[in-house]
Amino acid sequence: MFPLFKKNVISKFMLSKFSGLFPRNITTMSSSGELCFPKTLEEFGYRFNDCGKLRKIDQKTGESTDAPFEFNISSDPSYNQKHYEALGEIITEEVYTMLRDLGLKQLPVPPGNDNSSFIFASEDAHLVPKLAVLIHGTGVVRAGQWARSLIINDSLETGTQIPYIRKAINLGYGVIVMNTNDNYRLIDGKKFPIEGSSNPSEHASTVWKHYVLPTAAEKILLIAHSFGGVVTMSLASNFEEDFLRRVKAIALTDSVHGRIPRAVSSRLAEYLSEVGRNWVTSSEPLDKMLPEQQGEIQCVSAGTTKHELTSASSIESVFNFAESLLASGPLATNNSI
Repeated sequence: MFPLFKKNVISKFMLSKFSGLFPRNITTMSSSGELCFPKTLEEFGYRFNDCGKLRKIDQKTGESTDAPFEFNISSDPSYNQKHYEALGEIITEEVYTMLRDLGLKQLPVPPGNDNSSFIFASEDAHLVPKLAVLIHGTGVVRAGQWARSLIINDSLETGTQIPYIRKAINLGYGVIVMNTNDNYRLIDGKKFPIEGSSNPSEHASTVWKHYVLPTAAEKILLIAHSFGGVVTMSLASNFEEDFLRRVKAIALTDSVHGRIPRAVSSRLAEYLSEVGRNWVTSSEPLDKMLPEQQGEIQCVSAGTTKHELTSASSIESVFNFAESLLASGPLATNNSI
């Protein structure tokens, strides 16, 4: 059971009393002819149970059921997709709330910008000697998420970064959670890029400049999934001296960065290959060393063939790897860890 995932919910009486006002799949039409979906998870007719799984609410009793998310609720595929996307936006806000419940603070990126992006950080992130920095992949995911599809169809345990954050805190790390896909604001229906966060790499660089560089951390663990690996390579290039001095472990999960960029110095490239490891999709057992390319980041099996599950399946290995490096320096390459 995962007490973290328990939420305050509307009482059974209130749900029963007002259920007629917001049945699960109700939509309205705006004056411009656009569909308007519910604004809360309960209004959508769902709730996370104690195991972090999204389950339907019985509209008559207000009780949670064992029924999972249902994508095809209409004969119109377009409507089903829009319904799913609207629910996904609610999920994003739910995860933000969970990060706050973990004690993380929301901080603006860049500082002082009224229309800024934001990150989440533990209260002690700027003070403690160990710091963990988390970077998600590309697409619709936001701070605290690895894969929205897993959050909706599997669980918070596999789809969010919460298990990583919880474990890092328990191991004495300060935590910074980046939000690299938060790149624009809608103003009067038009997209305007956020200064300092107009794309994932710029967001990460702004965060590093304002929130990572000033920290007292002597040892930094960087954890990145999928396109987060590309962002990591960009950070390494932009902050080479800080990476060489303080980034002691880089744990990637099915990163798509390919090879270490040729633009980086040979000194940095060698260092990244020493402190980095990439848990990739594979039918091999977890942690099995995969064919190595000299001077590149070592790939090992994540113990799953599903890209979106690589972070969840390798969490214990990631922290074992990181703790070993933070304690004793780069590991010698061998057939297993």
